[in-house]
Amino acid sequence: MLKLYCNGKSIAIAADSIKKGKAVVYPTDTVYGIGCDPYNDSAVDIIFKIKGRMERKPLPLLCSSVKHASRIAKLNEQAMKLGEQFWPGALTLIAELADNRISSKVTAGTNKIGVRVPNHQCALQLIDKCDGVLVGTSANRSGYSPAKSATEVLEMLDGFDILLDGGKTTLGIESTVLDVSAEKIVLIREGYITREHIERVLGHV
Repeated sequence: MLKLYCNGKSIAIAADSIKKGKAVVYPTDTVYGIGCDPYNDSAVDIIFKIKGRMERKPLPLLCSSVKHASRIAKLNEQAMKLGEQFWPGALTLIAELADNRISSKVTAGTNKIGVRVPNHQCALQLIDKCDGVLVGTSANRSGYSPAKSATEVLEMLDGFDILLDGGKTTLGIESTVLDVSAEKIVLIREGYITREHIERVLGHV
């Protein structure tokens, strides 16, 4: 495992590692994430193994822009409204999958995908170098609290290729998750962005 501090050279090394099918841990605005190429079945398998996560649980994706998010997921009018308001930021939207090349292991065999645009420059630069999309599940053992620093990552996980150290995360709480795949929007997890914040934008959840 190689530990690097977030800078242009380190991000380029990490992106190259991801393109070779490796797993990389990196900071985001919410908590530390662990990612890989979402088109690579073998790489996705590594993420499940490192986290001890059940394969029937889908993995969210981080995107470098709303444009890339809408390429991966079918974002309807309400979803785009939420994206315009809260992205980049701590909101994950679950929508119908638009890019069928994404590994079925990422979606756990469903036709839905969770997407988010994080508000963190290191993460955004890394994702951008990985063609705008990256697996973005939290860097912790399944069932444990998410890591908010590189030190917490190292206390919990091993088996990944590179750790990008960006210091403590800004928010320290996971993203809010909304299912926007149907007309009726469902709050799956209330994280940093509250139900009240969402209802101010949409008027209902």
